[in-house]
Amino acid sequence: MKYKHTMVRVRDLDESLEFYCNTLGLVETRRKEVPAGKFTLVFLATDPWEPEIELTYNWGSQEVYETGRSWWHLAYSVDNIYEYCSMLQSKWVILNRPPRDGKMAFIKSPDNVSIEILQEWDALEPMSPWKDMESIGEW
Repeated sequence: MKYKHTMVRVRDLDESLEFYCNTLGLVETRRKEVPAGKFTLVFLATDPWEPEIELTYNWGSQEVYETGRSWWHLAYSVDNIYEYCSMLQSKWVILNRPPRDGKMAFIKSPDNVSIEILQEWDALEPMSPWKDMESIGEW
């Protein structure tokens, strides 16, 4: 068995690609337009041969996709969580759960998908301003 991808439905494909590619840094690995089904699939990964997420855009749909905190999230590791979270803040991304412990942070996508950012390897030493930041909303 081989893991392939995780699917996330999106309301606005352009806004989602801006977030996942230009803010988080994922790369588009492939795309499939399905006119008969009126949907587009866009696959993204950290690198071309790494596990992917599949953005599914249903053309013209006004459906609001509900999510829940208790049952799922996407997770990515970074070399320096403080530097990465600073970059996210510079792009106006809200840190719903700042990296107070030097190990973990949570943000939300434009479609309210929880995304966990993890410090690769050992936690960094807790430091200001991160260790004093409060969580915002749900994560």
